Amino acid sequence: MLPQDLMLVAGIFLTGLAIPSILGAVSDRRSPRTAAIAVLIGGTLILLAVSQKPGGYTLRDVPQAFVRVVAHFTK
Repeated sequence: MLPQDLMLVAGIFLTGLAIPSILGAVSDRRSPRTAAIAVLIGGTLILLAVSQKPGGYTLRDVPQAFVRVVAHFTK
């Protein structure tokens, strides 16, 4: 497992978890501050992963990165 894979997976996971929070805050007419911070952190992790991996990531590489990260932590 590459450290870039972990950053990519963590960034996608964090950004994905923030989306329902944003929708809930907007529907309650609240400011989605916490969710916006989570999206910024997740987006930063994704950008770091893409910029640090030689050749970057393609859409085909993302599922393989998830598998490598999960396989690393299930050993």
